Amino acid sequence: MCEIWAMGEMLVEIMRPRVGMELFEEGEFLGPFPSGAPVIFIDTVARLGHTAGILGGVGKDDFGRNILDRLKKDGVNVDYVFEDERRSTAVAFVTYFEDGSRKFIYHIDNTPAICSKPLDIKDIRDPKYFHIMGCSLMASDTLRKKIIDCAADFSRNGAKISFDPNIRLELLGSRAMDEVIGAVLKQCSVIMPGLQELKLLTGEDTVEEGIRKLFENEKMEIVALKGGQGGSTIYSRHEKVDCPFFDVYQVDPTGAGDCFDAAFLCGLLEERTLSEAGEMASAAGALNVMKLGPMEGDISADSVSRMVGAYRKT
Repeated sequence: MCEIWAMGEMLVEIMRPRVGMELFEEGEFLGPFPSGAPVIFIDTVARLGHTAGILGGVGKDDFGRNILDRLKKDGVNVDYVFEDERRSTAVAFVTYFEDGSRKFIYHIDNTPAICSKPLDIKDIRDPKYFHIMGCSLMASDTLRKKIIDCAADFSRNGAKISFDPNIRLELLGSRAMDEVIGAVLKQCSVIMPGLQELKLLTGEDTVEEGIRKLFENEKMEIVALKGGQGGSTIYSRHEKVDCPFFDVYQVDPTGAGDCFDAAFLCGLLEERTLSEAGEMASAAGALNVMKLGPMEGDISADSVSRMVGAYRKT
């Protein structure tokens, strides 16, 4: 069936066309763009030539069609996406500022993004990875429970659990970190945090101690530490590899980390070295930020290969 699966919030983004436009001001918007971290991730997997599927929910409306049409076009299995006739598809309104910060207004509560029906996945065969995002775990207690239950089912069916903490303190609220992501952290084999997320997850002040603590989990195989413009560093139990940052003109930073995650797992599936998988991940993230829209970058196996090849020649 599909090699890589994801589950979580599915939504559209409606964006200000220019930097610095406040959401409270009258003016133009662009969109809708299909979005949501799991959507961006799984669509990238498919565009890189691997079989991919997603579990989630959308409204049976034009915004839901926007998401599903894009996923189907790119080859993602959407058989396990529920179309809700009573609730509308989730929406995020977003604007950007000169310092790189963003502001969102979400319409997500009581939408199919977090209220989809119970899922029966007994027919899913031979999955390799089940990928989870921290933002999905923080979005709703109901959604978190469904994701954790599905992760257990996928694990029993042979899948490894991969995890991008994607910690958003505004979504975490007053809940303890371990309460929200502890169950997933104990089960994951591949984790892809940023530097601050590593510190928040482990409570350690240094990278070395944070990495050591993550590897106390017997299931943990790989830590891909994302460092933004500092590049990334990939750790296994026996290896440490520094990977490049591709310096490109950035139009829209949304989704870069999700594309990184997708390309890195694809590299692992292709049995590439940690260095090669890290280069693929960095290239996919860079390609995505060059276009407006959360998943509009020119990402394919060929475009990633060309960018990596050009880097190696320098």
